[in-house]
Amino acid sequence: MHIETLKVFTDLVDLESFSLAAERNFITQSAVSQQIRGLEEKVSRRLLERVRGRRDVKLTPAGEILYREARNVLAAYEHLQESLRGVVGKIGGTVKVSTVYSVGLHELPVKVREFMKRYPAAKIDLEYSRTTRVVRDVLNGVVELGILAFPEPRRGLTIAYMPENRMVLVVPADHKFAGRKSVKVHDLEGEDFVHFERDVPTRKAVDRVFKENGVEVRKVAEFDNIETIKRAVEVGFGLAILPEPSVRDAARVGLLSAVPLAEDYWVRTVGVIYRSDRQLSLAAKKFVSLLTDQKPDRD
Repeated sequence: MHIETLKVFTDLVDLESFSLAAERNFITQSAVSQQIRGLEEKVSRRLLERVRGRRDVKLTPAGEILYREARNVLAAYEHLQESLRGVVGKIGGTVKVSTVYSVGLHELPVKVREFMKRYPAAKIDLEYSRTTRVVRDVLNGVVELGILAFPEPRRGLTIAYMPENRMVLVVPADHKFAGRKSVKVHDLEGEDFVHFERDVPTRKAVDRVFKENGVEVRKVAEFDNIETIKRAVEVGFGLAILPEPSVRDAARVGLLSAVPLAEDYWVRTVGVIYRSDRQLSLAAKKFVSLLTDQKPDRD
């Protein structure tokens, strides 16, 4: 029974997809199926429930046991590798990270490049997801780190905060607010707005500010993707309030106008989350230090 096969099996269960498990392990879907069948032959038990015409990933009782113990084996193997790398002072391995799009697309690339330049033997495996999935994957051990906006304290999770972002009012380039030095929250009364969907933390924060200030705006659309919101504003659907890094490039080339918001409370917190009961790999610790702008240790 090979370590690589156990990893394929646990990835299949975590991702709930043969195609995604194949992609993560750089093999074909057929190879995933073959490895699962090989595991079943090895343990003489069915590991997955099979329904004709469907490829659902549902574990049998034996599969649940193997999944739990395989996770322990993989964790022990990673710890072994980490210890061996530490003997020679080498920082390597793969850090699995799940993040929301608004942070991952606009704030992480420069940090990932800096990390890879500093630690060429290490790798960042970056996945994009919604906030609820990021938290779930961290708690379930699918990823080592999660990076999201407005992280909420939760038992079992540690939060390391990254530098805050200012929120800005995003308007079409020809809008009446474009070019203003700043806009106050009460100036937004009655304006058409393009929002994130209601379960997105940034949307909740914006709604809270409007409510606390007695400001009502007209919702014209809701999207779960920051790029779609920016495009909707660009074509004139309405205004939006977004983190400044996410609109910096579009504003620079004149596709949109990013107008400062006058009040001090228009900030977005961003945090790195990880399980409190697990020790981070050395590479993950270095990445967290880089993200939170802590002074790096000498290597």
